Order: sequence, then structure tokens, then C-alpha cells
Amino acid sequence: MELKPLFDRIIVQRIEEEAVTAGGIFLPDAAKEKRNEGKVVAVGQGKVLDDGTLVPLELKGGETVLFGKYSGSEVELEGETFLVMREDEVLAVVN
Repeated sequence: MELKPLFDRIIVQRIEEEAVTAGGIFLPDAAKEKRNEGKVVAVGQGKVLDDGTLVPLELKGGETVLFGKYSGSEVELEGETFLVMREDEVLAVVN
């Protein structure tokens, strides 16, 4: 199944944190904090302004982005978790 975001929304797959620390200590899932970094999987067509013009999104698929801790809505599809959020919820693009 394929997700296609509408309008100015994007789909982000969160980048998972390492399960082992630099010192070799294993971290269980309960101890891990969710990262605020992810990879853009898909982008919508763009934002429709009040006069009906379509403004394309600046983000592109494959870019790594930073987002707020409570940004977006989590969606689970075929065993994978994705975040669906608006482009304006993205704080920065990681180069």
C-alpha cells in the first residue's frame, strides 16, 4: 500500500536511535527517547491559497528533516510507523 499526502502535508519516517550506547550498554525500547529527526518519504502537491493558486512545497522526498517533539500524527502501515505533518511543522533540513 502506498501513502500519498494531500495538499501541504508530508510523510516522514522517523530515524531510529541506536539500541546500544557508545559504552556498549543495551537500551530497551522503553528507555529510548523518540528522535525529532526523520526522512521525508512523500510530499503533497502544495498549498492552495485563498485565490486558488497552488504553491508547491519546498521539501522533497529523501531529505532529512528536524521537527518538533509533538509534531504530526503517527500512522502505522504494514508494520512501519510514519508521521503525517504539514510542511510548516518542519523546523530545519539537515544537510
